[in-house]
Amino acid sequence: MTTELKMTTLDCADPRAEAAFWAELLGWSVLAAEDEYAMLAPAGGGPALGFGRVEGYEAPAWPNPHGTKQFHLDLACDDLAAEEQRALALGAALAEPQPGDTWRVLLDPAGHPFCLTDAARW
Repeated sequence: MTTELKMTTLDCADPRAEAAFWAELLGWSVLAAEDEYAMLAPAGGGPALGFGRVEGYEAPAWPNPHGTKQFHLDLACDDLAAEEQRALALGAALAEPQPGDTWRVLLDPAGHPFCLTDAARW
C-alpha cells in the first residue's frame, strides 16, 4: 500500500474568498465552495487545495521568528515579475521584508504567506 498526499487544507476566515483567489492564481477549478469549507483542484489531477473556516482565525506573521507559521506554498512561474503583479491584482499583498531578487513573498487574502520564484531556477 502506498500513502499519497491528496489535499492540503489551509485555515482561514472566508473559504469562498480563499478558493476564488487561489483558483484564479493557479488556474484550478473550484470543486466546492461553502461558508465553512472550499476545495479546488488542477484539471490534470494531483493533490487538491482546501480551505476550512476557523472562528477567530489569525493570519501567521511574516517574517515569523517563532515558527508559528508552520508552512507556506512555493510556486514556480515563467515570469516572476508578471506573476507577482497578477497575484497583487487578484488580492495578494506584498510581504516585507523580501528575501532577495529570486523569490517574492506575498500574502494571500487571508494572510497566508506564499512564495513565487522563476521556474527555470527550480
